[in-house]
Amino acid sequence: MQDDDPFFDKLLLRIGRLNYVWTNTESVLIHFIAGLLGTDKERAVIVFLTLNTTRARLDLVERLAKTESRPAADRDDILACTSQLAALARLRNHYNHCIYSFDSESGSYKTILMRIADRKTDIRMGRSGEIDDAEIARIEQTITQLGALNVQMWDLIKRRAFPM
Repeated sequence: MQDDDPFFDKLLLRIGRLNYVWTNTESVLIHFIAGLLGTDKERAVIVFLTLNTTRARLDLVERLAKTESRPAADRDDILACTSQLAALARLRNHYNHCIYSFDSESGSYKTILMRIADRKTDIRMGRSGEIDDAEIARIEQTITQLGALNVQMWDLIKRRAFPM
């Protein structure tokens, strides 16, 4: 790989943007936690930071939304947001937990997933995937969807008068 490869630079810029938009959107869960627990933003930040995975944060918000005292409309709106966030996490997790490979003969780029998949009788490691223009477009689409979800979440926070 050359040091100034325009395609790879574009990929890295998109992954950086994906991480920025992801972090910005995931942090909105702080306000959901505050509203659902009936506490202030400062205490919700402590809870958010104590739960050190996205999955744990989503589980907490979803469980709080499902409590009997929560109106069905609130529950459904919140669960719609958390469901979207969980779905969008897949691509972000892929690019944050892989290594990148470049084939100098073909000029192609690949991701190699750094995860072990336990099967019934064996294990599989290093699943790879092509990085091409279609994959860059998929990253762009996820960035756009995260931005729209962020707006949707803030709208819900304002409508429900959750702490801001």
